[in-house]
Amino acid sequence: MPERLITYREAVNEAMRLEMRRDPNVIVIGEDIAGGAGRADKGIIDSWGGPFGATKGLIQEFGPERIRDAPISEMGFFVAAVGAAMTGLRPIADLMFVDFLGVAMDAILNQAAKQRYLHAGAVSVPITMRAMVGIPPLADPTKPGGGTAAQHSQTLYPLLVHIPGLKVVAPSNAYYAKGLMTAAIRDDDPVFVCDHKMLFAQRAAVPEEAYTWPIGKAAIAREGKDVTLAGFSYTTILCLQAAEVLAQEGIEAEVVDLLSLSPLDEDAILTSVRKTMRLVVVEESPPRCSVARDIAAMVADQAFDDLDAPVKTITAPHANIPYSSALEHLYMPTPQQIVGAVHEQLGRR
Repeated sequence: MPERLITYREAVNEAMRLEMRRDPNVIVIGEDIAGGAGRADKGIIDSWGGPFGATKGLIQEFGPERIRDAPISEMGFFVAAVGAAMTGLRPIADLMFVDFLGVAMDAILNQAAKQRYLHAGAVSVPITMRAMVGIPPLADPTKPGGGTAAQHSQTLYPLLVHIPGLKVVAPSNAYYAKGLMTAAIRDDDPVFVCDHKMLFAQRAAVPEEAYTWPIGKAAIAREGKDVTLAGFSYTTILCLQAAEVLAQEGIEAEVVDLLSLSPLDEDAILTSVRKTMRLVVVEESPPRCSVARDIAAMVADQAFDDLDAPVKTITAPHANIPYSSALEHLYMPTPQQIVGAVHEQLGRR
């Protein structure tokens, strides 16, 4: 398939566009996804596509019947999207920021994720939910620290992963963003797609045609034999940066890019750990009940005898995200922390 370098943002947009062309039942609903709440209904069609531009241009091609600008009521339009999914449509519900999860939680937790179970498999809910996660970049898109504080910068993966019946994916680049978004739209169960703000401007080689990446399948981002670094979304980038530093010291780190958090590719993690005998898991969320700690527990339970050192987890502190950009830098996990954890495992400290 022909490939070109496009941004993560363009990849997400392209996945939605191709699926909407392929299947007339695919719709998008959310706040400001066309040109601001109510503007499409008033005949004002522009190409803003929300604060991150993920739906830019879709209103022109598919019109206000399929690109539905919603009022500022996340609970309202998420419930509407769940109902639409149960009656034959394939809605993409755009939450904008994952920080708004609490407002829409009943629709996600008690409706979308439970309907197949409550109806003994007779009902499916093919809804794709998406939201931006994480600390945004500064003017330099490679550096975090956007100063959007505690209500617009969280990574609430653990809350989502805890919900049975809900699939959760966290792409690490544009290639996986398009493949996982396409897979989510085609899936007959609810899928929550977490798109990190730090990744939106980064480019990767992406095929022009539609394709899927299997939900529940991890990828080996870098081969190695001395230690396994497990990350997802933006922390995969941090793991790769740390692996470069370690390589200069003669330490070969293997980077496992999880991509899906629920279902989790436990086999990929365990296979890598049994090869390297060491594991560092990196997550941007606070540590208590985190995905990182859950993976550490799983490995300790299933591969304890294969470990040559205790599993290390690198997370944010158990604190709210500060407004100060300077303090944000202290909040975020860093490649230096990952390198330090590997040094401890290898007895270099």
